[in-house]
Amino acid sequence: MKAPRFWFKPPSTFDLRAFLLSPLGALYGYATAHRVGKPAVMRAKCPIICIGNINAGGTGKTPTTIALAQHLVYAGYDVHIVSRGYGGSLKDPTEVQPATHTASQVGDEPLLLAAFARTWVADDRGAGINLAIAAGAQIILMDDGFQDPKVHKDLSLVIVDADKGFGNGKCIPAGPLREPVSAGLRRADAVISIGDAAAQARFKHTWGTAISQPHITGQLDPLETGMDWTSGRYIAFAGIGHPEKFFATLRGLGANIIRSEALDDHQPLTAGLVKRLKAEARLGDAQLVTTEKDAARLPREFRMDVIALPVRLTMTDPGAVDALLKPVLPTR
Repeated sequence: MKAPRFWFKPPSTFDLRAFLLSPLGALYGYATAHRVGKPAVMRAKCPIICIGNINAGGTGKTPTTIALAQHLVYAGYDVHIVSRGYGGSLKDPTEVQPATHTASQVGDEPLLLAAFARTWVADDRGAGINLAIAAGAQIILMDDGFQDPKVHKDLSLVIVDADKGFGNGKCIPAGPLREPVSAGLRRADAVISIGDAAAQARFKHTWGTAISQPHITGQLDPLETGMDWTSGRYIAFAGIGHPEKFFATLRGLGANIIRSEALDDHQPLTAGLVKRLKAEARLGDAQLVTTEKDAARLPREFRMDVIALPVRLTMTDPGAVDALLKPVLPTR
């Protein structure tokens, strides 16, 4: 399901749909506040760093988790990632095995994350954390779960798309928020906004006064793979939170995109859908290209037919990230 456009109108702009849905949004926000206000029942034996958000949908949690995992692994820590495995069918705590698991079993994001650190999926995050600790985890990155009150977090990071911001500032279904900005940020230790300089400036102008925590900025940059994107023709498809950003990144690399297809976030890439795209690419003498996360959902028999464009998060001030992490890192 694609987010309605009115969700992302500036907070100062009146929209009749948002106005009429505001009472429902207020109830949704109240229910979230009631749930997250309960005391945590689990305190893990190693630091838990939560990479979460206030918005529903894509904000950049996965690339942030990858960046932190790489940073901490490089520093010598045994880092594990715990996720609920959105879109996966497995409910019991399971370690992700990219060679044998599929996205339909464990979710597309855990399959991608497992390339950077040992990754566990569990419907009950606490159970997944316990298994990770038993397997030797020194630090656990909890992918999402900011609104899960059961697990104590030693560090909570709210990730936000600088271009979209917190939308119109209203809760679902009147806006894109899982909870009011003020309520969410009270529990956050820092905010990481992701976007280019222009988007960061707009975000600061609109939301800067709402943020009293450390505010770190970053940008997603294509990973250099040696690919010459200026040659050839491409059909691009993406089922992420904001597919248009992926298409813009490709065009920024000089790719000649003859058509782009925006899919729903986490939409299953069925054999029928991929066969249709393959046929269109063949007729247009074009190459299929998608995101890393979408590539994880491709049926195995089609993976050689599609190129994935990887992106990585670059923090503007890495020292600010180290300052956040230092108090919670275990001594060695």
